[in-house]
Amino acid sequence: MVSRAHGGRLVQLKSIPASPELTSELKGNVALRLSEEEVSTVYNVAWGVLSPLEGFLNSEDYHSVIDSMRLSSDVPWTIPILLHVPDSFRREAHPEVTLLDEGDRPVGVLAVDEVYTISKQEYARKVFGTDDASHPGVAKIFAASDLVAGGRLKEVVRRTSSFDDVTLSPRETRVLFGEKGWNEVIAFQTRNAPHIGHEYVQKMALLGADGLFINPVLGKKKPGDFRDEVIVDTYKALIKHYYPKDSVVMSVLHYEMQYAGPKEAIMHAIMRKNFGCTKIAIGRDHAGVGSFYGPYAAQEIFKEFPDLGIEPVLMREFYYCKKCEGIANERICPHPESDRLTFSGTMLRKMFQAGSAPPKEFMRPEVAQVILGHKSPFVE
Repeated sequence: MVSRAHGGRLVQLKSIPASPELTSELKGNVALRLSEEEVSTVYNVAWGVLSPLEGFLNSEDYHSVIDSMRLSSDVPWTIPILLHVPDSFRREAHPEVTLLDEGDRPVGVLAVDEVYTISKQEYARKVFGTDDASHPGVAKIFAASDLVAGGRLKEVVRRTSSFDDVTLSPRETRVLFGEKGWNEVIAFQTRNAPHIGHEYVQKMALLGADGLFINPVLGKKKPGDFRDEVIVDTYKALIKHYYPKDSVVMSVLHYEMQYAGPKEAIMHAIMRKNFGCTKIAIGRDHAGVGSFYGPYAAQEIFKEFPDLGIEPVLMREFYYCKKCEGIANERICPHPESDRLTFSGTMLRKMFQAGSAPPKEFMRPEVAQVILGHKSPFVE
């Protein structure tokens, strides 16, 4: 039996087809222009990825989340979902607003319930555990407005993307898992092209489940990251050549990483629970950045949420051991670090930039060929 939706109800908001008439009508309303990340958040709310939310947090839920890691209804929740607005924004003047993307296309309509101020420093310390601006999440919150609007999405405008063939809503994945007869489904989050270490984590996780849900994160990237289309194409190749038929479902998630370490690991679990997964693989330094969090802090936090409703499968880091002559990790391999070859993203990137494929011990040849076949596989 797939997991129940977080909070007990899977949200699915009304969507309306895009048209020139609709665009003209909605643009006649008071409008807010959203960032790419905020647009993704709107759709993740609308399709139920962020159930039980139906919009952006009000002040009661906001303070409950940063103080107790729960919504005011006592449902586990660790990172506030906020809509930052200009300092001049007032609810009395804007009880209902049209949301636009960066190209001024309508995204949806928000009924504003409340406008309130947050302390960005308090947010940083309680969500990220630091107010050091070298942390990318801290830098982003410090650059944002401290005025936010809480409210409910009334409707969203339907749209398509180049990744529609690998985009499934939580309602669709739940139907698909049921059709496959999967009772235990394990989720794997990724934002990279797969190397052998990723594959071993996924296959070890699959040993304890009926099916594997690979859920690559697409969205804003930094220079040197794999492009979204490369991530999708490499996973298609890996699944085709190295997984048993009907053992894997892949669907992308449009989402911008917060790098909040342990608290973000809980949010990742909640989102995959809404897709219908019963388990999620959590590896070393999950959602971390730099040295802000301990290597296994994202695993330890799950002890604080016995009622989360999705089971973490805790994974150690895999590497190639020259003595074992195969893939291993510290739980099954006694040999020192001098015998280990780690799966370094920096090393792999240098190889591809030089036009050469990594050795088969590090990456499947079919995956490497996909990367080499892309004219520009990395964000510049």
